Amino acid sequence: MRNDKNYKQAIEQANANLTDLRKRGADAIGGDALELVRQLLTPEEIAASKLRVAMMMELVNARKERGISQKKLEELSGVSQPVIARMEKGDTSPQVDTVLKVLAPLGKTLAVVPLEK
Repeated sequence: MRNDKNYKQAIEQANANLTDLRKRGADAIGGDALELVRQLLTPEEIAASKLRVAMMMELVNARKERGISQKKLEELSGVSQPVIARMEKGDTSPQVDTVLKVLAPLGKTLAVVPLEK
């Protein structure tokens, strides 16, 4: 355990901050995370994010339903396993042609459909 003065001061400040937050409740940090997202992003950005998440969930589900590993999907699609992993985690926003390459061996494709109102 560290004994230097700066470390002790940092711990004391962190404890004081936690005590203050507990006293003031959730409003001290801006309420809930979803409200913060709504404040930072436009409705269009939120919708686009939800669409990306839904699309990647479909990809993961289709791959798992077929019992195909990411490595096998790499062989079938020509898209590298690290790219597939990043797509599935949502760490990247893949181009449409990349998504189509990955979906084809899974027996899936993209479709343009009317938005729900």
